[in-house]
Amino acid sequence: MNRIQKLFQKKKDNILSIFITAGFPNIDSLPTILEALEESGVDMVEIGIPFSDPTADGPAIQYSNNVAIHNGMTLPHLFAQLKDIRKKISIPLVLMGYLNPPMQYGFDKFIDDAVACGIDGIILPDLPLDEYVISYQEKFNKNGLSNIFLITPQTSDLRIQTIDKESNGFIYVVSTNTITGGKVDFEDTQKEYFSRVKNLQLNNPALVGFGIRDKATFDIAAKYLNGAIIGTAFIKHIEAHPTRIKDAVKEFIEAIR
Repeated sequence: MNRIQKLFQKKKDNILSIFITAGFPNIDSLPTILEALEESGVDMVEIGIPFSDPTADGPAIQYSNNVAIHNGMTLPHLFAQLKDIRKKISIPLVLMGYLNPPMQYGFDKFIDDAVACGIDGIILPDLPLDEYVISYQEKFNKNGLSNIFLITPQTSDLRIQTIDKESNGFIYVVSTNTITGGKVDFEDTQKEYFSRVKNLQLNNPALVGFGIRDKATFDIAAKYLNGAIIGTAFIKHIEAHPTRIKDAVKEFIEAIR
């Protein structure tokens, strides 16, 4: 049982996960941000792998990717930063990105190095479910690593149930058909969608992402499912306070909690 599974076994509700792009705002900001997030009571962190063409992401996360790449962040540098992170960080850590960088790095080596750093889960939105099951699932399971899939309002109940069957971490519930950072007001359409997912009584917990930006949107998501993920709003807050990152992290999380 990895840290993600232990988290959800211990805590069922109001899970707060934060997304931050590795290498943003500075090349070596990540360890400081991770420590500050854990100290502030965040339940889990998703670490973004910088990529030049993050097609599902809005302007803020695209910008953070560009800054991180310009700063020199690469997978080898990221793994070097995370090598000893488990001496300081105990909360679950998830790597999130697109398939191209791991494939260029060598997928088996990517998994091996992630596990060696204490990573608990991987989110690769463009990794097809069938390809994962056929080519990668055995290696994930062997290493106690969770592969996390995304669903959207257009995902059928059957597809959601199939994803649930092949998952062992959590289901990433994309709130709406938009890029990250889009304006989402969580009207009846979203609430009906969240209720539909909840009523499927999945084996895995579910966290809502895309459009979670403040306490109000977090509370709505957590009312229906197990919690939510905040990315764009956090990145904008860190961008606005690059010289006082620890305090900025604390302020942001206190405003959500």
